[in-house]
Amino acid sequence: MADPAFWTNRAEADLKIKELGEAQEILTRYHAIETGIGELRKKFDEAKFYEIKNKFKELELDRLFTEPYDAQAAVLSVFPGAGGDDAEDWARMLALMYENYARNRGWKIKVIDDNPRSRTVELRGGHVYGYLKKESGVHRLVRISPFNTKHSRETSFALVEVVPDLPPLEESKMQIPEKDLKVEFYRSGGPGGQNVNKVETAVRVIHLPTGITVTSQVQRAQAQNREYAMKLLKAKLFRLMEKEKVAELGNLRTKVKPEWGNQIRSYVLNPYQLVKDHRTDVETARVDDVLAGDIDRFIEAELEQG
Repeated sequence: MADPAFWTNRAEADLKIKELGEAQEILTRYHAIETGIGELRKKFDEAKFYEIKNKFKELELDRLFTEPYDAQAAVLSVFPGAGGDDAEDWARMLALMYENYARNRGWKIKVIDDNPRSRTVELRGGHVYGYLKKESGVHRLVRISPFNTKHSRETSFALVEVVPDLPPLEESKMQIPEKDLKVEFYRSGGPGGQNVNKVETAVRVIHLPTGITVTSQVQRAQAQNREYAMKLLKAKLFRLMEKEKVAELGNLRTKVKPEWGNQIRSYVLNPYQLVKDHRTDVETARVDDVLAGDIDRFIEAELEQG
């Protein structure tokens, strides 16, 4: 870094500094575990044992993060499927589950958009995208409907979408033609002081070739919301290009529609209690704990399965 040539390309320099910081963090965590084991050898303490065990488990899981954006922050969105109030309530429950999980891990949470049809949050912390990327998909709920006067058992679906926070260098590489965009402005319904509901600061951007829609109302200024919405749109398009194995943005021409029949996990509250992941077969009857954010068993199984 003392070499002036290192700073010729600021974006690349910042990326290398970040990589160095991540390596130093791993080394610090390793030394903390090593020190803890030394203390346990001198004097065993059960609480200390489990503390060291959990730290080692987290370090072990972190080594599974080998894809380019695993270390990045992430944006998580939850969308209700068909089903009216039941589906919208289920989407809110899922969003709260992930936010509780994030709090338990000490991640920072910022609400980007919140309305009856979706909730989007930005999550920042260690390897957020790596931990949550496989949570993308359809989640199914079976319960006695609190909105049905007959109190019948209903099935609801919600779609979870997780995209990485693209580094500035990668974001700058993706150029979206203006003709492919439809930009709409509306009044924000979230926090923001005296401007809320008085001026159209919230922004909705639609990518016409794919139908992908993003919104942002977290910023006070319209220009800032547009900038954030474009950043989120690029992340979603990037993720879709990876999924569809498309090399050029111009080749994405199919409207994107969620497929509600292919659930990755089921949450059954009635007639019995069970949460089951259909990819790893991991399950638990502790439904309340799961909905409160205790989803480590599912996250870890997905990571270990690869």
